[in-house]
Formats: sequence, C-alpha cells, structure tokens
Amino acid sequence: MSQVALGEIEKHFWLTRSVSRCMGISMTEAMAEGRLSPEKYAELVTRCRAAGCDVQCEFWLARQQGTATTAPDFCPNAEILNGLKT
Repeated sequence: MSQVALGEIEKHFWLTRSVSRCMGISMTEAMAEGRLSPEKYAELVTRCRAAGCDVQCEFWLARQQGTATTAPDFCPNAEILNGLKT
C-alpha cells in the first residue's frame, strides 16, 4: 500500500479557503447553513493537500481580479466548490 505525500495543512487550508473566497463562497456560512459539514470541509483540505497543484493554484489565485464563476479545472475540489457556488 503506497502512501501519498501530503502538503502542509495550513497552506492547503488557506488555498482551499482562498479559492472558495474568490468564487464568492464563505465556507463558514456554508457550514452554518448546513450545505457543508465540518467533515466535508476537512476532506476538501485533505484532497487539496494530496493533489500536488499548489503552485498552479497560487498562480490562479494571483490572477483573480473579480469573482470567479467556477473553480479552476485542475482543482481536485472543483466539483464540490462549483456545487456550493450555486
């Protein structure tokens, strides 16, 4: 059984939160409204940690000048984040 190297939890917590914020999504509000469980939020961060796209994500975040309509295609959490956007 192989193990996946995970990135730093704090970095990926902030990347996940930053992408959602660029999309106009408040993770705090999504959890308060019952649209996102704390466990699912933790899964989003873990998925981000395992994806290996943090540099690409940082570049995407740096280019955002308005509210993004969708998560970046390379994002392992795109489907969930896009679902929270609607």
